[in-house]
Formats: sequence, structure tokens, C-alpha cells
Amino acid sequence: MIEFHLDSRSGVAPYLQLVRQVRHALRLGYLKEGDKLPTVKDVVARIAINPNTVSKAYRELEYEGLVTARPGLGTFVTGTLGSDSLSKHEPLRQDLARWLTSAREAGLDDESIEALIFSSLRAFSEARR
Repeated sequence: MIEFHLDSRSGVAPYLQLVRQVRHALRLGYLKEGDKLPTVKDVVARIAINPNTVSKAYRELEYEGLVTARPGLGTFVTGTLGSDSLSKHEPLRQDLARWLTSAREAGLDDESIEALIFSSLRAFSEARR
């Protein structure tokens, strides 16, 4: 089961952080069709968030066709964002871990690493257009 976390420094609305975490978990194969999301009550207790915020995130995911709420039972994954390339993730994850180690050794903090990754991704995407 997914465990949510919030980053108050991100500038991203809390409900969108939850939506993104579910989408990432689906994309990476951590969540699959039929898996149950934590109840609103469990999420509220775990990360001290307003229940309406969790409900809003779950409604957004339902609107996207990724989950379905079953009254009295919970919210279940009904869609997926994963692909056949999941088997290729592990070698890439290992490469990334090595790169992150190098970045740390070069003195970069989390925010600097994140900025470098996002700017590189943006430049890469623009170059491919």
C-alpha cells in the first residue's frame, strides 16, 4: 500500500502532491489494478492533512479513471499508467543512484539536484521538438 508524504516547501498544493504520488506509483508499477488506497482517515492520521484535501485528491484520481470509490469498502485502483518497459527501470534506477552519489560528492544538496534534473529534462525535451 502506498504511503503518502507532503513537502511543504514544494509550492505544490497538497492534494496535487497526493495525486502525483499515486500517478508515480502507478507509472512505476508500485500500484496495480485492484490495489486499495489508504482510507482518508488513515491518510489524515499519518500525515496530518485535512480530510477534504485527501478526498479532493481521490476525486481527481477518480475523474482521471485511475481509481474507483466503493462505498463502505474503500478506494481501489482501476487504471494503470505503467508500461511494458517496467523491466528496464531497475538498471536505470541503478545508474541514477550512481549519478546521485556523484552529485552528493560534488556538494549538491537536494534542491540543487532537483533543479539540475528538471532543467536538464526541460532542455532535453525542447531539443527533441
